[in-house]
Amino acid sequence: MQIVDKEVIAKYQGQKIVKLKVEAAEIAQKAKPGQFVVVMVSDVGERTPLTIVEADKEKGFITLIVQEAGLTTKLLAKLKTGDSLYALSGPLGHPTKIKKYGKVILVAGGVGIAEIYPVAKAFKEAGNYVITILGAKNKDLLILEDKLKEVSDESYVTTDDGSKGKKGFVTDALRLLLSKEGADLVYAVGPIIMMEKVSKLTLSQKINTLVSLNALMVDATGMCGCCRVTVSGKVKFTCVDGPEFEAHNIDWQELAMRNSMYESSEKHICKLKKL
Repeated sequence: MQIVDKEVIAKYQGQKIVKLKVEAAEIAQKAKPGQFVVVMVSDVGERTPLTIVEADKEKGFITLIVQEAGLTTKLLAKLKTGDSLYALSGPLGHPTKIKKYGKVILVAGGVGIAEIYPVAKAFKEAGNYVITILGAKNKDLLILEDKLKEVSDESYVTTDDGSKGKKGFVTDALRLLLSKEGADLVYAVGPIIMMEKVSKLTLSQKINTLVSLNALMVDATGMCGCCRVTVSGKVKFTCVDGPEFEAHNIDWQELAMRNSMYESSEKHICKLKKL
């Protein structure tokens, strides 16, 4: 579980996004698009779920991308090449069901871009016409743009401040695309509010829409119930039933409330540790 390579791939106003290549041969052999791992930085740290961005079966490496946010992600970002993770488990979650849909639009905001890359690549290999819409606050926080262009038939960028691509949000670009040509599948990953807006937009047009949820996790194997989410009126666990769900069936308000439970505590601890 040694970190064999580390790279800061985005930095803006003190906020960093870091790419880590980690030695994990058994996980690399089994990982599929849409799955994730759970990382522990130390024996007293929390368990943090991160998408498997790439898996090199021959060399036994997996690639993870982490954005500094709470305590654990900041500690992860401080690790250096040669350091080792305390624990790493995976691959977890159901892989994406890859098949030929036709026209697939993948929408990603922020670090969610890292999560759609392996999925976009797999959809393209399955013969789909792949369109990607990438969104970031600023051009300096935009990641994996070139890699996603390689696996996309069309690619669009939006930034909140207009520093790259179109000024606005990913939902603006999606609305325009759908008004012109529709889609057979929309797949979205990013902040909860972004995924909810994508869901509302596609619901009005009755377009099949999948989202990969970033619900809070503790155990990540279905034991604790922390990542529960209501889908079609039934309680599901993001870790073992997901992380992907049909967007139109999710209780978005409940999900947002659960994911914000520890925000004040995280900020307080980071302040104490000066992170």
